Amino acid sequence: MSDPATSGLVELARRLQEASLAHGLTVALAESCTGGLVAAAITETPGSSGYFVGGVVSYADEAKRDLLGVAPEVLAAHGAVSAQTARAMAEGAKARFGASVAGSVTGIAGPDGGTDEKPVGLTYVAVADSRGVDVRRFVWPGDRVENRRDSGVALLELLLERVAATGA
Repeated sequence: MSDPATSGLVELARRLQEASLAHGLTVALAESCTGGLVAAAITETPGSSGYFVGGVVSYADEAKRDLLGVAPEVLAAHGAVSAQTARAMAEGAKARFGASVAGSVTGIAGPDGGTDEKPVGLTYVAVADSRGVDVRRFVWPGDRVENRRDSGVALLELLLERVAATGA
């Protein structure tokens, strides 16, 4: 991950590690469109095992359902790329891993797969902790690589925000 395009991810992950360890919190992930990019950034920093308990790359709806407990009704009603699914993914990762805080990301990285209603670049990130769930919506203007990176940055920033505010 020494690629300049991902160096921002690693720096955010390093800051997340510092904050998580300072507050005694554990972190889990549920990634879809980022395909493990966030977990890779987290594990790039030595000592990540002190707070990072694991993650799931749940690309297919079946993985979201079977591994994270996303209700089939949520997927049928709102689709894989929705605030409702991002919320359920974060809650599922928190519960499945027993983490203090869990983050999720689901989106349409592109170049294909977009519609008028859900364009390429549409991404939802969510973080679940003891205070509840925060979900944010983004529409990135970049190509697939940029959209995945921007989604990873958004998730790490939201995780860092929640952990830093802590007491999760």
